[in-house]
Amino acid sequence: MPQKIWEAALGELQLQVNKPNYDTWLKDTTGISYKEDVFVIGVPNVFIAEWLRSRLYSLIKRTLTGITGKTVDVQFAIRPTSPGIHLNPAYQADGGTSSKLKEPTAAARLNPKYTFDTFVVGEYNRLAYASALEISEEPGRRYNPLFIYGDTGTGKTHLLHAIGHIVKAKGLNILVASAEQFTNQFITALKNNRIDDFHRKFRSTDFLLLDDVQFLSGKAQTQECLVHIFNDLYENNCQIVVTCDRPPKAISSITKKLRSRLEWGLVADLGLPDLETRLAILKVKAKQLNMPIPTEVLRFLATQFQHNIRELEGALNRVLTYSRLSGTKLDMHLTTQALADIMPKDSKQEAILKLIMTTVADYYGIDLETLKGKRRDKKTALARQVTMYLLREQNHCGLAEIGKLLGGRKHRTVLYGFKMIADQIKINPQLGKSLEELQQQLKTKTTRN
Repeated sequence: MPQKIWEAALGELQLQVNKPNYDTWLKDTTGISYKEDVFVIGVPNVFIAEWLRSRLYSLIKRTLTGITGKTVDVQFAIRPTSPGIHLNPAYQADGGTSSKLKEPTAAARLNPKYTFDTFVVGEYNRLAYASALEISEEPGRRYNPLFIYGDTGTGKTHLLHAIGHIVKAKGLNILVASAEQFTNQFITALKNNRIDDFHRKFRSTDFLLLDDVQFLSGKAQTQECLVHIFNDLYENNCQIVVTCDRPPKAISSITKKLRSRLEWGLVADLGLPDLETRLAILKVKAKQLNMPIPTEVLRFLATQFQHNIRELEGALNRVLTYSRLSGTKLDMHLTTQALADIMPKDSKQEAILKLIMTTVADYYGIDLETLKGKRRDKKTALARQVTMYLLREQNHCGLAEIGKLLGGRKHRTVLYGFKMIADQIKINPQLGKSLEELQQQLKTKTTRN
């Protein structure tokens, strides 16, 4: 039970801290015990325990209190990771470093879940995906460097690690690091008079995978070091792949030398995934977890979390964990409960409107896209008019707003649909019964504990 509670907490914390901090400080923690309102979290070492206690204690406590429904006291206990499981090196958020840090091997840093097979391809990421796959097959020949950029949670690190898996399988020497880790190791080497060892390490690789290069902004000495390494690798036809949250021209406080080198090869944009791609990502995740999830729940999540794949998957994990912990059937009612306090800002009212639409669509055996689309068969037309009626009657939506929600329909079309249902329920008992059932379903789903 402590571990299940902690998994739920991690699902929520993943949405509230950035990826480097989550991967470094939280990813390898466990729930050890929960007795007498004291929750004990297992951590790999004292350094991580101290960092969590000083930086994230209040957030962790608040998260656990929200999940358990009780005010808890949080404690940390040293519990090393299992043999063979790698712990990412701890680094300080201000860019500082510790000379005690051990450098993991490149293989240990590759996330086994981040492969080309698990990467969902859509129009928004096709160029980045195709170019990443191509340089994996023929490194150093075409796009060097490959510069992949996109917003947080769009799949940059996933592609970076997918490349690493392919290249590693070919027996090539790879080195994968975040720009922050690169900086920390560079500073450590300077302090310990081991800069030659540092240069030798990075120059001897066949494949350099550097994540989140925007972190080098303002670090002139580190940038100069990277330029020299970059030159050596490029001249020796060694492949370089860099990820960033913005294009090279938009990175502030970097030298002209480094910016020009980042632009030498191919710059590939990872845009925002469309609805169908987000839905496909959730289906892949559900298949990986071997969990049957109602289509209406997946579509609801895909609609609500539009800008960040990591948030999208985190929301799914939270819903699944709530279902396991409560022993409650996973449906729209549980989904809206589980996500009530982490919905994107200003979206709760929108969520209610979409809940009405998905409930009606499910009742009539069609999907949400069909409800909003151009099909005019009898069943779809009835479902659409019932939706218009409920949006107007239950939620007091304006006719223009309803038209927009249902695919851009005109004011007079919505008014006609509303009046049609309002008139028919007076003379059609079956339609009246259907509306009562739908209203009861909506009441149940929108009830909050």
